[in-house]
Amino acid sequence: MADYKQIDKVRKTLKLGESATIPEIKKAFRKLSLKYHPDKCKGKDKTKCEKKFKEINNANEVLIEYCLNYKFPLKEAEDIETLEEREKNDHMKRFYDGWWWDLNND
Repeated sequence: MADYKQIDKVRKTLKLGESATIPEIKKAFRKLSLKYHPDKCKGKDKTKCEKKFKEINNANEVLIEYCLNYKFPLKEAEDIETLEEREKNDHMKRFYDGWWWDLNND
């Protein structure tokens, strides 16, 4: 897991604030990817674009992982994209719902 300095750095790479959500991260990633994709750059700029594109891709991966695992562990059903995410979300819901029920019904 990334530390807070790295999280802050990758947020700045994608030009996002601390409260950025997964859809906002994806939107920023797409926008910057289109701008810096190596296929869009020519000549001397191609090397710079390749480096920036890798940085953007890494920032996206780090922030999405952070949001999925730490910032927003429980998501609405329509935001779940993969089976693995769906299973994790269902498990977390069962855990917290059961935990809350047990506390209130002792």
